[in-house]
Amino acid sequence: MNRERISGIAHADHPIKSPLGDDSVSRLLERGLPRGDERVLDLGCGTAEWLLRALASRPHLRAEGVDVSEVALTQARQAASKLGVDDRLVLHHQEAAGFVSAQPFDLVISVGATHAFDGLLPTLAAARRHLAPGGRVLIGESFWDRTPSPEAVEMFGDLHDLATTVDHVVADGWAPVHGHVSTRDELDAYEWACWGSLASWALDHPADPAAVQVLETATAQRSQWLHGYRDSFGFLCLVLRRSPATT
Repeated sequence: MNRERISGIAHADHPIKSPLGDDSVSRLLERGLPRGDERVLDLGCGTAEWLLRALASRPHLRAEGVDVSEVALTQARQAASKLGVDDRLVLHHQEAAGFVSAQPFDLVISVGATHAFDGLLPTLAAARRHLAPGGRVLIGESFWDRTPSPEAVEMFGDLHDLATTVDHVVADGWAPVHGHVSTRDELDAYEWACWGSLASWALDHPADPAAVQVLETATAQRSQWLHGYRDSFGFLCLVLRRSPATT
């Protein structure tokens, strides 16, 4: 079973592919979409869950999403059709870093997808190119909540602590107008949901040739979380506007 299929199973019970609860997602969208009639772009949208939620509650919103996974985009199109918002959603099958649009956007989203741009600041640079005057960026990034183990650093790379992460964003010409640090409950709920969904699938499909692989993956990932990064990993979402000197 390929990684994309495994990821789809893992996130079956947690379609927001980040450690955020539904209420947190709603509040972040409220701060990013103060009018309700904005044009929204999600760079690295996956199954477009952020866009679907925004569209479902804002009938005058229009949205576009970009992702390299045709499987995820097909799922997004099906979900949009069921919600009756497909006429206001455009999805692009391509690398987010190479996406070009003739029109700017009022909100640019990139939550848990900064790897597509090789880091936080390059992601903000990409968002800036798509942003309309006065627009906002909703970005989600990992940070070290405590000193990480060598194993955690090997898994997640060169992250910073919370204060340093925000300092870098501000120094890059952005003003945070809202922020959310994922709680312990949100972080744990996400991990339990992912690895529990994989384990359940494997146990429910014992005759499937991939069942052993999927169960082993669930066990290994859960162990990495509990022994490697649970006590040090954090996740931050920021709603940003351009600082006056850089607009």
